[in-house]
Amino acid sequence: MAEQARRRPRPDWVIDELSTAGRENLDPVHAGRYDSKEDAEAAKEVDLLISLGLDDGADVVDLGAGTGQLAVAAAATCNRLVAVDVSDVMLDQLRAKVAMRGITNIEIVNAGFVTYEHGGRPADFIYSRWALHQIPDFWKSLALTRMRRALRVGGVLRLSDIVYCFEPDEAEERLDAWCATLPEAGSPGEWVRGDIVEHIHDEHSTYSWLLEPMMERCGFRIEVAEHSEDGFFAAYVARAV
Repeated sequence: MAEQARRRPRPDWVIDELSTAGRENLDPVHAGRYDSKEDAEAAKEVDLLISLGLDDGADVVDLGAGTGQLAVAAAATCNRLVAVDVSDVMLDQLRAKVAMRGITNIEIVNAGFVTYEHGGRPADFIYSRWALHQIPDFWKSLALTRMRRALRVGGVLRLSDIVYCFEPDEAEERLDAWCATLPEAGSPGEWVRGDIVEHIHDEHSTYSWLLEPMMERCGFRIEVAEHSEDGFFAAYVARAV
């Protein structure tokens, strides 16, 4: 494991991504139980990346890596994996996993979407799951532009996020229904209604009909766009053009 300091200086006009990272993602208690609370289906995602060309010669960047579920699962299949997250608390969980497993090809970078500086050859894959919503739309566009610069032509962006796949006049009914899917209270390892409410209040999920043209404008060709039936999640496979 290599600890890297590839973070560009943050001009005073650039968003402080730590301030938008989500309260819970800066909480050591939450970070410590995150893996039992949220399954990122890392093995399934690695299989998808393999079907898209991931092999032992590939370089992968995991943006918003969190506790590193994907990073740890993918490391054995790639040449180099750079795990980037703005929350050092979440990265502490990844550091522990890497040390325990003796993984040597994961580089850990404490940075955000708009402060990470990619070094070395262009990446073959960029992976990001449930993280881009932490910054507002203008900053999403800059993040996507920086992702495109970090990828080789033809490289793959695998992006999954909480995305609103409905029209504005449906929003109130849809959001009420979403909040009602979880109980008011639960054990510390369960999601509850308040988690959804906090997400809606404090984070920056956007509409699919805004995000998808943004991706294309920033230099990606969307090959796969999957929208969940409930209208709150989307997953993309896109190529750098």
